[in-house]
Amino acid sequence: MLNNDMISVLTDRIQTVTHSNKNLILVGPIQLPVNLDGETVPFQWYSWLAADLFPEGATTEEIIQQLPSLHLAESQQSSVLVYGDFENANEALIRMHSICHTGDIFGSKRCDCGFQLRQSMRMIQAHGSGALFYLANHEGRGIGLFSKAMAYILQENGYDTVDANLELGFADDTRSYAEAIAVLQALRTKPVSLITNNPKKLKALKASGMNVDKRIPLWGDISSYNEKYLQTKKTRSGHLEKNEALI
Repeated sequence: MLNNDMISVLTDRIQTVTHSNKNLILVGPIQLPVNLDGETVPFQWYSWLAADLFPEGATTEEIIQQLPSLHLAESQQSSVLVYGDFENANEALIRMHSICHTGDIFGSKRCDCGFQLRQSMRMIQAHGSGALFYLANHEGRGIGLFSKAMAYILQENGYDTVDANLELGFADDTRSYAEAIAVLQALRTKPVSLITNNPKKLKALKASGMNVDKRIPLWGDISSYNEKYLQTKKTRSGHLEKNEALI
């Protein structure tokens, strides 16, 4: 028998979010003090799962009872880091950030992902309100970490990032933003400004009906290690230059 007080505490922080014909279970907000450039910055953190992992209409007690059998540590779950009064602020920045094990964790210079992650957090804090979505199933543009390792070997032998994915049997970019957009719409209905160089993210947000009033470019940390990678983003994946317009 589970503790009723514990169930009550968790129930207050669980909500169901709907997108298309699929439901998500969103947990949060959770206080998350973050060390950002030596300063402790108070963010709020959420995470979510597909509701179909649980019985239809599952209660908090049923969700808790099933968690150990899901072996969630063997997969990745997405989350969102929220700063300020994200729901009500007239202006807010958002970043849809694809997980990058090598760049975000190890600080790899082969890409600009680690720089973009930290810089987005700085920009959101400086702006006063915003949210950074950390998308777990986006590793290697959706091919997964193991496949990304093999793509890296191809890149070391002359393939660019697009061709490496194609040679392994993947599309150039298999990422979906549908779940993240559903969570965004549950947390905020007012317009947002999107931190990105990627027009596909802009298109996905606008197609969902989300009001995107501005694009904020995010270029930086360019070096000899990632120069070809960044050039491929522009020439083959259509990433926008710093001053290109939203539309």
